[in-house]
Amino acid sequence: MASSQMSEVQGLRLDDGREVVIKSRRDPTGRAKTCVAAQRHAADAGFPCARPLTSATYVDDVAIHAEEWRPGGEMVRGDSPALAEKSAALYAQLAAIIEQLQLVPPLPNPEWVNWDHAGPGSWPPNERHDNRPLATRLPPPLVAIATRTRARLLAADHLPRVLGHADWESQNLRRSTAGPYAVHDWDSIAWLPEAALVGAACGAFASAETPTLAPIRSSEAFITAYEAERRRRFTPEEKEVAWAASLWPALHNARAEHLWNSQPIALTQVLAQAEERLQRAAA
Repeated sequence: MASSQMSEVQGLRLDDGREVVIKSRRDPTGRAKTCVAAQRHAADAGFPCARPLTSATYVDDVAIHAEEWRPGGEMVRGDSPALAEKSAALYAQLAAIIEQLQLVPPLPNPEWVNWDHAGPGSWPPNERHDNRPLATRLPPPLVAIATRTRARLLAADHLPRVLGHADWESQNLRRSTAGPYAVHDWDSIAWLPEAALVGAACGAFASAETPTLAPIRSSEAFITAYEAERRRRFTPEEKEVAWAASLWPALHNARAEHLWNSQPIALTQVLAQAEERLQRAAA
């Protein structure tokens, strides 16, 4: 078996009968070392994910590591407050395991949460996107929302940063009849304020094959359930940051939809929900 998206993945059966996967991906900044270490720490703590069998090693700028093969489980589709609460509880459990790890920050953060990039404009530089014919003709409302959202998030740069999973979508989670079974996409570990990580997750948790933006009431349920699981309420500023961050992955996806002439699923939700989310963000 083999697949390719952001990583090249090959499956192997060892002589002792174990099934493993070998993952390789371009990683010129060395992010993978921290991502794999965080995944191993989570697996060792009993969190539902494949356990890395090696650290990330490099051939030129390509990171390679081996991990257990963990197939199966079902993706849970839906965007209800009840599903948001279950997703948030699991996210909080992971946060408690990895947030305080003393590892090299995995920078730059994944593109869809990289609002603090050093390039021009709201979105981080991306040759594949930036050279599209429509790159200079984005919908003005989308640009205005991105500008307000990014300004609010940059104003919170003083908040302490922690490690967290930054691609918390239903397509990356699997459940079994016994409960959570597997969390995937550990290359998406980020170094951000806790509230920003939770915010990004509360907006993206319902995304299955096609990324979208969860309903506001479900994002609210996600944040509340996360606080309850951690037994700590966000400060007013943190709550604002969470609401601002809830928009950013959807803004990333909405821009891509426009650039590649795709069905405007994320864009439609961003335009419908942005004003209320930005009001909650004090943006």
